[in-house]
Amino acid sequence: MFFGATCLAASESYSAKVTRVSDGDTLWVQPILGGAPRKLRLHGVDAPEICQSGGMAAREALRALVDQRTLRVRVKFQDDYGRGLAQIEVDGQDVAEKMVLAGQAWSYRWRRSPGPYARQEARARQAKAGLFAAPAPEPPADFRRRNGSCYLPDGQGGFKLK
Repeated sequence: MFFGATCLAASESYSAKVTRVSDGDTLWVQPILGGAPRKLRLHGVDAPEICQSGGMAAREALRALVDQRTLRVRVKFQDDYGRGLAQIEVDGQDVAEKMVLAGQAWSYRWRRSPGPYARQEARARQAKAGLFAAPAPEPPADFRRRNGSCYLPDGQGGFKLK
């Protein structure tokens, strides 16, 4: 998410393995060289919320792309939720781009910009891929405005699905 993103003191780049996929644009990774696990969000895309139509399919699509693979992570920003906004590659291929081309995420729009993956989204829409097979898929930002978050505080410092 670009809104509310702040620059880190220095960009980071590292190799990592996935420890958990939360939804279609959020995952936890363990850097190969050690250190604490990190929560990341794919930069430039917005996938359906986990409790939204298409949310579980988006999570499974992201899991299929990254599970058991070595990731190349480039973090340049941090969002308001403490997640690193990252470009993630597997075998030299941009994971966010693959998610949009598969119809599992939208190119993230900011103000009047159609986002960095607008061409890929247009191709997915034309092919009626993934969520674009539905006549009028609801963008996640609209879903969040209408329904709020899919998560509730769990009373232990974490969150659980509603």
